[in-house]
Amino acid sequence: MILSFHPLIPADKNILCAGRNPDKSDLEAIKCAHVVILPQGCSKKLYEMARYSCRHVFPNFDMRFCFPGKLAQIELFQIMGISHPKTVCFDNLKAFFSRYKISEKDLPLAFPFVFKFDWGGEGDMVFLIRSLSDLSFVITKARRYEISGQKGFLIQEYIPSDAKSMRTVVVGNNLYSYWRTQKDPNKFKTGLASGSSIDYLSDPQLRQTAERFVKPFLQKTKINLAGIDIIFSSLSKKPYILEINYFFGRRGLGGSEAFYKILIRAINQWLASLGYRRCLEIDTL
Repeated sequence: MILSFHPLIPADKNILCAGRNPDKSDLEAIKCAHVVILPQGCSKKLYEMARYSCRHVFPNFDMRFCFPGKLAQIELFQIMGISHPKTVCFDNLKAFFSRYKISEKDLPLAFPFVFKFDWGGEGDMVFLIRSLSDLSFVITKARRYEISGQKGFLIQEYIPSDAKSMRTVVVGNNLYSYWRTQKDPNKFKTGLASGSSIDYLSDPQLRQTAERFVKPFLQKTKINLAGIDIIFSSLSKKPYILEINYFFGRRGLGGSEAFYKILIRAINQWLASLGYRRCLEIDTL
């Protein structure tokens, strides 16, 4: 039996779990299933229930829940030995000030560097630090966040990248890559939310390099649904992984309808690899 918790993917049995915690009836259904399909936004509790009670689960979110947040992703990159910008992580401001001062001679990295909070998406919690004034600004923000209970940040080497980054999306065993190019000289962020444009055509060899670079990492971690951000040094053309986005925009894939066609194709490929001849279809969008 194929069990789907995804609201747009009909299967032998469908259950909606959005907005609630999974219960005993969900567990019993999972135990009866040969295959479980989960939505992109499934909770940790639902994922663990499926993962521990069914042999075949899509997508594989082991790394998402084992290494949550930007700080934990740096740990994952270190464990897997994949190239990433030099990074120093701090659980809180106390950890930072126990080692450093806001002094140009006493910082983990030289200016300019990148400051990232442990949470946030679309680049809204990422800052380019060019001076002590910039650093004081983000430290003040960090104090306010800690009062509200949000803690953790990292300081990362700034890699000049010609104002562009590569987004490589993995869906099943398939990779889809495109450039995001920032035209505004006053902005260093290259996410689409920051006004960058999508470029499918430039530097095809570097796009192939990005996919070759990230493939061994994906194979080791078994990540099969995520957007991987990669930059190339403008000097050496060396690729660096920046972060993993388990929730990612779909504009670069052609929009939601195109994304769901890609998703169902990947799921059917996965089912075929398990010996299923049946093909699932996306429900009406």
